[in-house]
Amino acid sequence: MNLHVEGLKADYRERPVLTGVDLVIASGEVVAIVGANGCGKSTLLRSMARLHRPAAGRVLVDGEDLWAMRPGDAARRVGLLPQFPQAPAGITVEALVGFGRYPYQGLFRQWSREDEAAVAQALRETDMLDHAARPLERLSGGQRQRAWLAMVLAQQTPILMLDEPTSMLDLGHQVEVLRLVRGLATAGRTVVMVLHDLAAAARYADTLVALHDGKVLAHGAPRSVVTAQRVRTLYGIDAHVIAAPDDGAPVVVPVVA
Repeated sequence: MNLHVEGLKADYRERPVLTGVDLVIASGEVVAIVGANGCGKSTLLRSMARLHRPAAGRVLVDGEDLWAMRPGDAARRVGLLPQFPQAPAGITVEALVGFGRYPYQGLFRQWSREDEAAVAQALRETDMLDHAARPLERLSGGQRQRAWLAMVLAQQTPILMLDEPTSMLDLGHQVEVLRLVRGLATAGRTVVMVLHDLAAAARYADTLVALHDGKVLAHGAPRSVVTAQRVRTLYGIDAHVIAAPDDGAPVVVPVVA
């Protein structure tokens, strides 16, 4: 499914944060939203996921206005993993992943074999089947993040929104999660994520969206977006931008003062 954002404006605590965002995101892309703290990355993601109502503009999924849909219909199109998700104490991985099936439940539609199959598939995709019966709090940071991703995958939405999916993970677990994200896109999902790590975003995303002053400063392939001038504009630092030796992805090296 294609995702279009048209003239999106959003406020946070009565302060304008997004002042007019236009985006076109193609099906099967991994898109990383980057920019300085407070530039509106999470607000944009939450607005696209129907958790933060825009002040103006539209979010279209295959031409349909996401905010005009019924909540259940929207939840079957777009799934969101927030930056700091919370779970009840003692919950097992399998029970957590089962929460991803909530858009398919209702008065006349209870837990089914389809739900069981979706949960099992999500656990397989995230390599968490062997941990299904374990309490979430007994897992490592990387395992917990894979469990949360499995919950979103069980929702079976064609579009996934991930807010800082590598936050507070060590380098090895960051790579593990980002490789999983790439695999989801290869399988046909569209993934939009907020990342602080510009080098990781440039390596694992097909497209970067650089936010600055409430608008899109640049939108395109990482090699075209990440330049020394844009790094200075976005983060207020001087830096060298060099190519990674294996795939040529841009790497930002701050200038020593």
